[in-house]
Amino acid sequence: MTGTTVDELMAELASLEDPRMRAVNEKHGDDHGVNLTKLRGIAKRLKTQHDLSKGLWATGDTAARLLALLICRPKEFGHDELDAMLREAGAPKVQDWLVNYVVKVSPYAEQLRVEWIDDADPFVASAGWALTSERVVKKPEGLDLPGLLDIIEAEMKEAPDRLQWAMNHTLAQVGIAHENYRSRAISIGERLEVLKDYPTPPNCTSPFAPIWINEIVSRQSSR
Repeated sequence: MTGTTVDELMAELASLEDPRMRAVNEKHGDDHGVNLTKLRGIAKRLKTQHDLSKGLWATGDTAARLLALLICRPKEFGHDELDAMLREAGAPKVQDWLVNYVVKVSPYAEQLRVEWIDDADPFVASAGWALTSERVVKKPEGLDLPGLLDIIEAEMKEAPDRLQWAMNHTLAQVGIAHENYRSRAISIGERLEVLKDYPTPPNCTSPFAPIWINEIVSRQSSR
């Protein structure tokens, strides 16, 4: 579908706004009320339209930015452009989709990972840790895993919530994917007790690292 304008899409997104859904999303910091299945349906209709995606991103609207991330060409964004987009992302869901759908497949992913993980802004640093979790599993060669565990052990307990969550994810992935560091990862989790009491729905895995690690490793060994 070609010829669709930003204004037309903004009107369509506004028509999908559900106040009850917005109220739920706002509890997580996401200021939109559009059903994500319907949003993906719009993206499927539009297909890839990079220029249109940039126009949607420029609106600053959270739903529009989520749509933008679904119709862009990730590899067309430059390093500085991706860095700026992360810093202005605002909503956690926008950051998640930007990192997972765009940055991870960008040629600048590793450069940005290294830069972001030490950033003074915990929102930016959390994106660096999210990229690090990916590398721990898929491409650990060259990563200083003991050094990462040292940082997690020293800083995760007092880290802001979003950064703490991302560091905890890395801790769990180290323990799951790397048997040599599993006991230390579990020990760090037990000592710090981060997310130990996090409410976990039935049939879901607790984010508390020792439980998470043991459960996934158990599943893998029983296959």
